[in-house]
Amino acid sequence: MEQVAFIVWRESVEALLVVGILYSWLKASPEGRRGLPWLWGGVGAGLLLAAALALALLGVASWLSDTGQEWFQALMALAACALVVQMVVWMRRHGRGLRRELESGASAQIGGDHWWGLLALVMIAVAREGSETVVFLYGTVLSSQQDGNLWSMILAGAGGFAVALLTFWLLQLGGRIITWRRFFKLTEILLLLLAGALLVSATDRLISLDVLPTLVDPVWDSSGLLGTEGGLGKILADFAGYRAYPALSQLLIWLGYWAVVIGLLRRASARPAIRQAGVAAS
Repeated sequence: MEQVAFIVWRESVEALLVVGILYSWLKASPEGRRGLPWLWGGVGAGLLLAAALALALLGVASWLSDTGQEWFQALMALAACALVVQMVVWMRRHGRGLRRELESGASAQIGGDHWWGLLALVMIAVAREGSETVVFLYGTVLSSQQDGNLWSMILAGAGGFAVALLTFWLLQLGGRIITWRRFFKLTEILLLLLAGALLVSATDRLISLDVLPTLVDPVWDSSGLLGTEGGLGKILADFAGYRAYPALSQLLIWLGYWAVVIGLLRRASARPAIRQAGVAAS
């Protein structure tokens, strides 16, 4: 359930950031206030799209056979892993200019009185965060071996959203301890660890389906030192993909994942610096 709370918390803060930027910008002028109903309409439409995706995923899963569900859950875990990495890389590349990009896009719509365009802008932004949340939750909970029921998931999600509101309020204060930059740095690391866990859980299912060879199984057995049934071992298993007795193929894929992620992050960090150098030279 900790994963549910964390995912809802992180994605809710990012959605609140987008809505908060546009809300503050619209409220600053009489002309912009005319767009506030369209802003909230976009929020509602985005949430409806995310809910529709959740129902579609649950519907597809219910139609599949046991083997089909194993395949579907493995693919969803892989998709969630890819989405996490894509989101982190995107925020690394565009995070600093997010406010400017949102405000310029909204300004273009307001300048032409295209309020439907503003609604679509907000709808896409909220639906993006909501759909990512749906896929992450499916990938981490329904495709994992965790115990839990619907009400505990709902409570964990509600708790994550409540903490997100508090986090957003604290970040808006602009304190020295908690800043947007530090927030994204910390959650970036946690998200990438979680994506690695999703990848490992997908390999578990692919191995059980005899699709992925084990090569050597197990490479080691550390269950005597740190088991995954509870405590720290379970936390590491849920959030970082730790296995007490991993197969060699799992270990190689996990190492390859981190090599690719580090390369993508370095490339994303270098692009803003190259862009700024080009602007200064011109």
